[in-house]
Amino acid sequence: MHALWNLLVKRSRHKTVFIWWMFVASLSLFSLALPLSPDRFTPPEPFTLLMISMGAVCFVLYHLLNGRAYRGGDLSVIYPLCQTSMIYVPIWGVALLGERLSIWGIIGIVMVAAGAYSIQMQKVSLDEIFRPFRDLRGKPVQAALAAGFIYSIGSIAEKVGVRNYSPFYFTYYLVLVMLILMSFNLCRHRYRSLIIPELKENWRLILISGPVMMASFLTFRYGLNLSPVSYAVPVRQVSIMIGVMIGILFLGEPSGRIRLFSALLILAGAVVIRLG
Repeated sequence: MHALWNLLVKRSRHKTVFIWWMFVASLSLFSLALPLSPDRFTPPEPFTLLMISMGAVCFVLYHLLNGRAYRGGDLSVIYPLCQTSMIYVPIWGVALLGERLSIWGIIGIVMVAAGAYSIQMQKVSLDEIFRPFRDLRGKPVQAALAAGFIYSIGSIAEKVGVRNYSPFYFTYYLVLVMLILMSFNLCRHRYRSLIIPELKENWRLILISGPVMMASFLTFRYGLNLSPVSYAVPVRQVSIMIGVMIGILFLGEPSGRIRLFSALLILAGAVVIRLG
């Protein structure tokens, strides 16, 4: 589902405005589904609200930093650096949440991280491996590294939040707060005039995006409630493999050997995590 809604974003014209409409569609569907939820509603306690707010702020900042990094940096440099959250999340999980990782689990995490890092490499060489870190003083690189770090903080806030609160209602409030924060951004003059034209042009994609994004959010938060966050965040990178296959099969993108190997490495890492 994560790969599918990224595909919808790729097909849109004005990405920031389209993502805002996706959240509008998703929240609307969430609101209609509230009476059908199997979980009993209880008002969130102040600590749960804090975790919701922290997660929402982190994920909105992640998208903003991601966009800033891509504006000034190459995809092959920025993409792997934005995935560095997978390095921090197991550290936070062990140090802050008391999670314990098996040897096979650690091996699986390393495999997934290696696949996510290498998928944008253009050739196999030491020079290519270290290229993303070559310009640590550059603002695009710094923004990408900050995005990865902030995403890891948001993941921990989510994990703590769904421990003692319904993942369904936690996700609902998370989407609501993120939509509110993104709405402030869309009040800027450069975006206001694009809101209605984007709806008129891509209303079909926006309608499709509602259930897709809702399913993506819900399944991951229920997954966080069932497994250590140290495993859940790396396993989610299987969406990268699905995204590669969608690009090859439906968008006519080149199927380089490095991309296919990296995608299979991510899948193998997820299997090892599951077995471990």
